[in-house]
Amino acid sequence: MASEELYEVERIVDKRKNKKGKTEYLVRWKGYESEDDTWEPEQHLVNCEEYIHDFNRHHTEKQKESTLTRTNRTSPNNARKQISRSTNSNFSKTSPKSLVIGKDHESKNSQLFAASQKFRKNTAPSLSNRKNMDLAKSGTSPFMDALTANGTTNIQTSVTGVTAGKRKFLEERRDQPFDKRLRFSVRQTESAYRYRDIVVRKQDGFTHILLSTKSSENNSLNPEVMKEVQSALSTAAADDSKLVLLSAVGSVFCCGLDFIYFIRRLTDDRKRESTKMAEAIRNFVNTFIQFKKPIIVAVNGPAIGLGASILPLCDVVWANEKAWFQTPYTTFGQSPDGCSTVMFPKIMGGASANEMLLSGRKLTAQEACGKGLVSQVFWPGTFTQEVMVRIKELASCNPVVLEESKALVRCNMKVELEQANERECEVLKKIWGSAQGMDSMLKYLQRKIDEF
Repeated sequence: MASEELYEVERIVDKRKNKKGKTEYLVRWKGYESEDDTWEPEQHLVNCEEYIHDFNRHHTEKQKESTLTRTNRTSPNNARKQISRSTNSNFSKTSPKSLVIGKDHESKNSQLFAASQKFRKNTAPSLSNRKNMDLAKSGTSPFMDALTANGTTNIQTSVTGVTAGKRKFLEERRDQPFDKRLRFSVRQTESAYRYRDIVVRKQDGFTHILLSTKSSENNSLNPEVMKEVQSALSTAAADDSKLVLLSAVGSVFCCGLDFIYFIRRLTDDRKRESTKMAEAIRNFVNTFIQFKKPIIVAVNGPAIGLGASILPLCDVVWANEKAWFQTPYTTFGQSPDGCSTVMFPKIMGGASANEMLLSGRKLTAQEACGKGLVSQVFWPGTFTQEVMVRIKELASCNPVVLEESKALVRCNMKVELEQANERECEVLKKIWGSAQGMDSMLKYLQRKIDEF
């Protein structure tokens, strides 16, 4: 199965109840065959009501047809009894010759029945195999090519192709901003169940980490999210992955720090909590600084605050045409983070860096590319395909060459970046621990609420 960042739903093929009694749907992914179908929990398809509605309608019609067919169908045993009764009733009215013909007819039917029974016995294993195949597809083998969910009870049902209405719906959505999991859904792997706020997929030659936060809005970062990303990077550093692809689910890449999370904790013990938060950011940023394998980032939408400042710590950044970049730290009431005080001036010059870090200037994807923050910009309609083609090319390279090449590029920067990260986190801790810093964050959140 080809490796994709996000997957477009073509139609719903089947449904079932899992062991917990929750509804799951068998999803056909656009561009993939039936062997790549996967079972998805109903909550992953909350914005695919049209597909679910179509499936339920077809499923109801099929059940009605099946009930009618079963009612009208006569079993082979009953058929033999009917033939026998019919023959016996004709006994008294027919000649011996007719009796012989009747016996011949019954014999033929008996042979036919025996053949049908033999056919059933012969085909039974294939049905069993089909069920076993479905069981295999539903999560029994780790990191399968097809993303899957655990457990299965039903045999996959074949359904007709996608309707013209669905195609029209997809075409209409293609030119509009799409909501989280509306057109696309991340198919769960076994590894995904280890995490709450990210999805990790081990693919041929690389590890794919996707932000898909449940503990925060718009893929924003709190200590829990950051710890999960660090854990995934640590695993990728130790396994046979040649590189890491970092991206996000939905229309937003990352909205930076989760200020609602911070405000809740700062009100308890400002000094202690500000120290913990600064430490979480320091460890998170250091993980990127110290990671030895290439990190490729696919920015599908807005990257704000820490979501934008970590990009220069990665090795290649590809952006969707609709993405934009902003570090409005003064608006947040905080100082820069993510080593942006060092990396932004290095890549875009002092004047442009100050515009972003002090006045919070917003850059379009093309502007970010022109200033060196982004490597390439791709058209939204083909963004995923463009990214995956290039990732496959990189993943085919010699892993030693990739790692050593990165080491040569970064050899003189590591210590400088770690020191910059330390300085930035000390200032953050000081600001968050002050009454003025707390007040600035509260004012920022209040403005956001008023705008909403």
